[in-house]
Amino acid sequence: MTDGERMIDREKHLGVVSEPRRVSVEKGFLQFFAKATGETNPIYFDEDAARAAGHRALPAPPTYAFSLGLMAPAQRGDIFDKENGLGVDMSVVLHGEQGFTYHRPIYAGDQLSVTTTTSDIYDKKGGALQFVVQNTRIEDETGALCAEGRQVTVVRNG
Repeated sequence: MTDGERMIDREKHLGVVSEPRRVSVEKGFLQFFAKATGETNPIYFDEDAARAAGHRALPAPPTYAFSLGLMAPAQRGDIFDKENGLGVDMSVVLHGEQGFTYHRPIYAGDQLSVTTTTSDIYDKKGGALQFVVQNTRIEDETGALCAEGRQVTVVRNG
């Protein structure tokens, strides 16, 4: 395959919005995630400690929002999906950047809706590197915005 064949078609994928995906926030997975990311604060493990700190349930650790997209991959616009997404081969992907803006805490027991938009695709080094910017909205069951995420994936074409 030539580099030109591997280039992501910007016109085809720019602005694509995924379908809303439903995700249930499970207490056990929050505890596992907190442990895996090195959290030691008891609010992430003990419901009594969480309530004593003013939370209604176990809160999600700061980077938990990233895992929501992994738990419910998009059917439309997913970076790896060859049929309905960008079709990028995982072996040429680098993690470029990610960030979150929280509007309210995410808690165990929440039922969330996750929607991802491909907001930019640009290249550098004559197309040897392409950058895919995707923005994610995370809403609760009432439609209230909980968090927004921004991820930049780097695709090596050369």
